[in-house]
Amino acid sequence: MQDFLWIAGAHFLALLSPGPDFFLVARSSLAHGWRGATGACIGIALANGVFIAAALGGLSVLRAGSTAFLVVQLVGCAYLFYLGWLFLRHAGKSSLDAKSASGTAHWRDGLLMGFMSAILNPKNALFYVSLAAVLASRHTSAGAMVAYGAWMVLAVLAWDMAVALAIGSATLRQRFAQALPLLERLSGVMLIVLAVVLLVQAGSGSR
Repeated sequence: MQDFLWIAGAHFLALLSPGPDFFLVARSSLAHGWRGATGACIGIALANGVFIAAALGGLSVLRAGSTAFLVVQLVGCAYLFYLGWLFLRHAGKSSLDAKSASGTAHWRDGLLMGFMSAILNPKNALFYVSLAAVLASRHTSAGAMVAYGAWMVLAVLAWDMAVALAIGSATLRQRFAQALPLLERLSGVMLIVLAVVLLVQAGSGSR
């Protein structure tokens, strides 16, 4: 029980830290309502599930300093630049008065974008590999590992859905109607800054 509380607490604190996934969910929720953001939320949760399964399964290919990890960092930088550019390019073009875009095509696009955002974030890999190393050192059983992994995937999904529900409410969307272009530009800038920081870290780590 103590291990579970430690894992759950550390994971929740990590979720509280805003990153690319948060900006993606927030932007989707403001532009399309919480239903329009469900695809992105599920995609993010699935990507986290991939990292969790790999880390708890003992896959060390994404350990810090490895070639595979450096590739993920560089591709992640490129994707963050791309997301930031999209946010800046489409700033002010989203209509908050439109009906929630919850159609199949939009949901599928959100799912893919959410998955790519999370799977190309090397900080996710580092976090789960670190947790897995701690659990391995405590000789955690396979059953407990599976339970912890399932909990973390559900926690990611629940947190992102909560963010989508809070930000995507009709009342809040109306209040943010005029501020949305500025928020989109700020989100775009933040994503590009994150990409630059990640690129610098990748460069220093490869030396």
